[in-house]
Amino acid sequence: MSFSRTCGVQFVWQGILSVLAIASALSWLCIWILPWRPWSVCERLTAADDATRPRRQELASHDDVTVLIPARNEAATIGRTLVAVAGQGEGLEIIVVDDQSTDGTRQAIAATGLMNVKVVTGQALPRGWSGKVWALYQAEGLLRRPLVWLLDADIETAPGLLTALRRKIGGGSPGTVALVSLMAELPMGTMVERLVLPPFIYFFKLLYPFALSNAAGSRVAAAAGGCVLLRVEALHRIGGFAALRAALIDDCTLAALVKREGFSSWTGLSRSLYSRRPSGGLKGIWALVSRTAFTQLCYSVWLLLACTAAMVVVYMAPVLVAVAGDGWIRWTGAVTWVAMTLNFWPTVRFYCVGLGYAIALPVAAALYLAMTWASAIGYWRGTRSRWKARDYSV
Repeated sequence: MSFSRTCGVQFVWQGILSVLAIASALSWLCIWILPWRPWSVCERLTAADDATRPRRQELASHDDVTVLIPARNEAATIGRTLVAVAGQGEGLEIIVVDDQSTDGTRQAIAATGLMNVKVVTGQALPRGWSGKVWALYQAEGLLRRPLVWLLDADIETAPGLLTALRRKIGGGSPGTVALVSLMAELPMGTMVERLVLPPFIYFFKLLYPFALSNAAGSRVAAAAGGCVLLRVEALHRIGGFAALRAALIDDCTLAALVKREGFSSWTGLSRSLYSRRPSGGLKGIWALVSRTAFTQLCYSVWLLLACTAAMVVVYMAPVLVAVAGDGWIRWTGAVTWVAMTLNFWPTVRFYCVGLGYAIALPVAAALYLAMTWASAIGYWRGTRSRWKARDYSV
């Protein structure tokens, strides 16, 4: 009786593994044959190279661009950011909104010695606004030039990047691009950063395929809020920053509103701008992701359960099947794991981290799933999001 029960359990277990093996293999087959290739890194933009970048004594003129930087407790990074921005060319107007900083951010701005930087003193955050959008809104009335470059206070830009952004945004004829954004290179000096941060980019591109977002007429809208060059005309058309007042994922919301008004947008990767904010290790990355993960799912329990099932089947099942399966089940899991690794490899290679981190994608996926559940639990406890010592209640 005991032997037959053991055989029955083994039969059921192998049956479950066979279903997981087939489902996972079909999932990766679908991902690989998607015509918009979300795993590709071909959407990229780099700073103008030495052959096209003006010599230092002949800096490019950017007298039609306002740089707008919201800064809350950014004393450690704001100076480096401003110096890099000033090196982009002549004629720039730079506005920093000091969003009630308490760490000497204003003094760090003054220490740069730059004369073309205007500092706006931020007011208390009103109920119903997200902090970054409120900071941007307070400087909106100062935007008198046709282009505004929205830049996070921890982003350092390579020389010539603004020239490249302006070329991408092109002229002002109807139907041309009105918003260009780039994902900054994140710090990847530690093992945890190399394990978790490339998948952050990879998962984002699966959720918001750049090829679809960049296509004219597509409803998919993606943007990276750390670096956005935007036509002020488009900003006015959507109703200004007030249209984003409650948005926690303000970058993609901005892109969606811009596209809804008939403009086009373009988003890509870049090795020419760098986030200088320390990640804070796994704890810091956890806080970064969990603050908006449940927001991405529209606070829906059903979407959370669907996301959990998808993450398990697509990313974790191949490992389980390859280790615990028998015969063809094990080989199917192993081949699927290889297919997953190869799909992730372009992102890993772009950011110059080792092959081992591509193989470990299932580990990163499990961590991101845990962060998503932590975000949901925080929401159910009454906190919609928490960031920079601010709690956004449900």
